[in-house]
Parts: sequence; C-alpha cells; structure tokens
Amino acid sequence: METQPEAPAAAPIPTQRPDKAEPEVEPPAVAPKPPEKPAESGDNKPPPDPRSAILPEQQMPEEELACRRRLTSMGVDFEEHKAEQEPEIGCSIPYPIVLKTLGKSMAISPGAELNCAMAEAAARFTAEIIQPAVEAKFGTELKSIGQASAFVCRARHNGGKMSEHAFGNALDIASFTLADGRKIEVGPAPPEQDAQFLGTVRKAACGPFKTVLGPGSDADHSLHFHLDLEPRRHGGTFCQ
Repeated sequence: METQPEAPAAAPIPTQRPDKAEPEVEPPAVAPKPPEKPAESGDNKPPPDPRSAILPEQQMPEEELACRRRLTSMGVDFEEHKAEQEPEIGCSIPYPIVLKTLGKSMAISPGAELNCAMAEAAARFTAEIIQPAVEAKFGTELKSIGQASAFVCRARHNGGKMSEHAFGNALDIASFTLADGRKIEVGPAPPEQDAQFLGTVRKAACGPFKTVLGPGSDADHSLHFHLDLEPRRHGGTFCQ
C-alpha cells in the first residue's frame, strides 16, 4: 500500500524588521496668514469737523454779544435766528443771525443767514472796500448786494470735507446794484469797466477772507464770488 506524501508545511509569514517600519506622515505645514489690512471706510470720509458738534449754550457767550454790538454800531440791520444743527450731515450754526443790510443804505438780498463773525467781516468789507470802489469807478453809491448762498447744510461740491456754508461761515456774492440803477453781475466775461471793479473787489478780498473763489476758479464758482473765513493753519489764505 502506497503512503501519501505529507503536505509541505506552510511557510511562516516574515515579520517586518524594525528598521523598515513606515515613517509617520506629518500633517502638511499651514501657510501663515498674511497680516490683515486695516478696515477701510466704505466712503473714505474724512474725520468729522469739530464744529459739527457745537451746540448753543444756555447763555450766549460774550464774544457773540460783543460781535452783535459791533454790528449795531456799524448800522447793520440783522435778526436773531434759531440755532441749526444736522448731526448726520455734519453742519452746525449755534448762534446764527440773518443779515438784512450791510450798513447804512446798503442792503443784502435776500437776507443772509451767517455766523456773527462772517456777518461782521462781510459788513466791514462792504463799507471799507466795496463802497469806496463803487464811488471811485462809477461815481455813485452801492445800493445792495445780491447774495447767491449763505448758510447751507452740505458738504463741498467735490465731496469730502464739509463746506464752510455748513457753518454759516461763507457768503457767495452774485451781483452789485448801484444807486443809479446799474447792476454789475459776477461772471466770466463782464464789460471792461465792470471787470475792473470786480477785479479790485476780488483782489482786496484776499486777506480779510481766508478763501476767495470766483470765475476761472472752477465751474461751480463761475457766476459768483465765494468768500469765507475757513480756519487755516498759520492763518493762511487760498485765493484763486
């Protein structure tokens, strides 16, 4: 009887050598985040003008009372007006007055709402510069000034900073009416005699006023003189 050959023993499974162990896989390095940019304002508005927060006190300050006494002594007719403020827009005029005249027999039309300092500057300039210039050039007297804008709650036309009109600190002059009925209008191409008078007034305004603009400055000032008392560093002026 033939014997069956024995099946070969199963080969042992070799064990993994310690030096062949799979290396641990490190997580990928996380790239550092770039520094965050400072948040930018959506409309890039400049910081608010500190004058926007000024409110009237219960008792009018002495400087405001003194200004009104000086106007009265100059023969200026004016009326008190209630304080105006629009915090959302940024305008404020805590002690406004409405000018009815710029001195004896010199009207302003329509009445101009201004702060008292601007009203006084306009009245003095009219009496000391405009009236003598009218007499010298035309041999008559100034009857009235036509104003195009006084207190208006708005920013400048090019955006950004608040207009000086927003603080009652600016006056736009569009025309001069003389006692003989003649009307001189501010514009880009006035008659020669009118142009000489307007040039004299415009040049003399730079100093008493901190900003002087008019025809040729830009399109917004082609038909009037803009005069204001914008506070500038070192008391400088901007005249164009």
